[in-house]
Amino acid sequence: MCISWKSWFCCAALGMFATGCQTQTAPTTADVSTESVLAEADAADSQPDSDIALVLGKLSAEDRKTVDAQKYCAVMSSNLLGSMGTPLKLEIKGESVFLCCSGCKSKAQENPDQTLAAVAKMKADNGAVEN
Repeated sequence: MCISWKSWFCCAALGMFATGCQTQTAPTTADVSTESVLAEADAADSQPDSDIALVLGKLSAEDRKTVDAQKYCAVMSSNLLGSMGTPLKLEIKGESVFLCCSGCKSKAQENPDQTLAAVAKMKADNGAVEN
């Protein structure tokens, strides 16, 4: 019985992979300190916040106040404003509304009452005072 070179190569690669798995050792608790894990987690958590702060820092004082009151996109309510770049400002029925990106613009304009209601709820949840 003759085995093709492709079959032989696949079997050899699989055998080497399986052997490699057996020779690895699990890390011990001595290899990882709690402090280093917590420090890495804190650094990872603070990075997005600092990026957002830089983006929002480019807004005018008035727009920044509105964004701080709204906090999240009027359409995609789980997207923090500034997390996808500079928030998009949109006027709906005379009120400034901020969106996470231009992709949300058409949905916000198609449903103006729903968009304004979402923004009003976000501002109320965040303790913002309506002007």
